[in-house]
Amino acid sequence: MSFALNGRPGVSEATRERILRIAKEMNWRPHSAARALGGARADAVGLVVARPVETIGVEPFFGQLLAGLQAELSAKSIALHLMVVEDTAAEIEVYRRWVSEHRVDAFVVVDLQVKDPRIAVLEELQVPSLILGGPGRHGGLTSVWADDRKAMLSVVEYLAALGHRRIAHLAGMPAFHHTARRMRALRDHAKRLELIDAVSIPTDYSDAQGAAATRTLLARSPRPTAIIYDSDVMAVAGLAVAAEMGVSVPDELSIVSFEDSVLTRIVHPPITALVRDTFALARQAARSVLAAIEDPGSARDLETATPILTVRGSTSPPPGDAIHETV
Repeated sequence: MSFALNGRPGVSEATRERILRIAKEMNWRPHSAARALGGARADAVGLVVARPVETIGVEPFFGQLLAGLQAELSAKSIALHLMVVEDTAAEIEVYRRWVSEHRVDAFVVVDLQVKDPRIAVLEELQVPSLILGGPGRHGGLTSVWADDRKAMLSVVEYLAALGHRRIAHLAGMPAFHHTARRMRALRDHAKRLELIDAVSIPTDYSDAQGAAATRTLLARSPRPTAIIYDSDVMAVAGLAVAAEMGVSVPDELSIVSFEDSVLTRIVHPPITALVRDTFALARQAARSVLAAIEDPGSARDLETATPILTVRGSTSPPPGDAIHETV
């Protein structure tokens, strides 16, 4: 029967046609695991995300990421298998299980970590994988990345040029590689830019933690005159807290978002943000992982365009007395 279904010799044409007709009537499809055992591909790419489900549900970034990946993969009749898990240990366990069960041909890995334990596991499993993040090669795995340090520096230099000397950064999780690079960019250039106060505060990217940290910052004396948020959701939450506390944006507080989305554009004032085409980035990642499937032995390291700062109504020079502060 398998010879007939797979077009192999050894079966008469009459028998082949009869078997194919019956298979069509039964709506039969080949079992992916069985095909994999025979050396066939699973025609699927895996994406396992270790973040709180509620955070992913409200972040436009993940919606654009999934849309871009699926747009490119589906054009090649490749499925995207998605699973959200609690932590890195659970993520690694899914990698091992899916590979053993021949569920996927490759993985897309997000939220690159400092000294990331997943890289060694994926190399051990010998499955083509793409790291969405960087810079630089990660073992023998392909990577697609944008320079978070350069992007962060463009924001800090812009705020410093406006006269801001007290800048706070509501960061993501410090274990993430991109978060660490953003935090270092602020810290490393604080003296050169004559900043009096430059602080990064880790969060889980949620609106709740973004709002809570903003309240704490605005209750300080002296308080920051500018806050950089690592997500659009946190930036919008911070804008709401400023209004709640009677702090005028942008006259008394400038707000910048590291991610742009419709959220940052529909609030008042619209929020200054770093703009990148996440959908296009995801499509490039999908093309790269497909190339890795075709040629598993050749790792590629692709740097994409750095996000561009787009100035809107949430930033302006700080109050006059803050401009004249000195270190």
